[in-house]
Amino acid sequence: MTAATPAPLFADLPGDISVSFEFFPPKSEKMEEQLWDAITQLAPLQPGFVSVTYGAGGTTRERTHATVARIARETALVAAAHLTCVGASKDEIAEIADQYWDAGVRHIVALRGDPPPADGGRFVPHPEGYASAADLVAGLKARHDFDISVAAYPEVHPEALSAEADLDNLKRKLDAGATRAITQFFFSTDAYFRFLDKVLAAGISAPILPGIMPVTSFAAIRRMSANTEIPAEMERLFDGLDERPGPRALIAAVAAADLCNRLYAGGVRDFHFYTLNKHEQTYAICHLLGLRPQP
Repeated sequence: MTAATPAPLFADLPGDISVSFEFFPPKSEKMEEQLWDAITQLAPLQPGFVSVTYGAGGTTRERTHATVARIARETALVAAAHLTCVGASKDEIAEIADQYWDAGVRHIVALRGDPPPADGGRFVPHPEGYASAADLVAGLKARHDFDISVAAYPEVHPEALSAEADLDNLKRKLDAGATRAITQFFFSTDAYFRFLDKVLAAGISAPILPGIMPVTSFAAIRRMSANTEIPAEMERLFDGLDERPGPRALIAAVAAADLCNRLYAGGVRDFHFYTLNKHEQTYAICHLLGLRPQP
């Protein structure tokens, strides 16, 4: 007689995790309703912070500021604003930083930023701007005592000269005053834990939050992956589901929860979710991990 699995996969997880959520600024009234529905549904999970993204070249600057300011004004959530080096002088960034500080925003996600298509996909610093995310972090810290998060790449930034150069860049950002790093999304726990080993060997002790991306479109995941490995079993799991959004969403939630569960088994307790302004999958994953809403 075959023995049954000794314990349920998710039912008994204690919920001793901390979460944070990323949103993007809405482009229309309908999208704004979707965003605020997501914020309202996820807020009872008591995230440590929620961040709002920022388009290349400042294309969403005003919308990002309006969204972050509203979160800070109308909710009890800690709002974090993304800020990049792309297409802005140091004076312009200082003005934006002052506006956030005056609005009560104390957390910035400082990024070099993706270059606009007009630059041929190559980052070109503004003549009077910051040349790197590390320089941006230093400039922001000199302006105000922000809590700053930066980006990390378990499978190496596509433009990095080497894994060692990429790790050196992360160290410079943290040494400049950043508090924590948030990783690019990944699907291999081995890649994340190997990266943590290298981070610790480099003398970095700051938290490295894993960035979790639930699959909303597998074709989109392939486009965005760059250096990110997509395991063969994941390809098999999502085969044929891009035309079946209902089943895909259910399977994606369980797949992401399984990834988080394996990270949890390795000692991870802090998770950052790329929500894409949709609350159902992220809420389901948190529930599977034992997190419950608080009054």
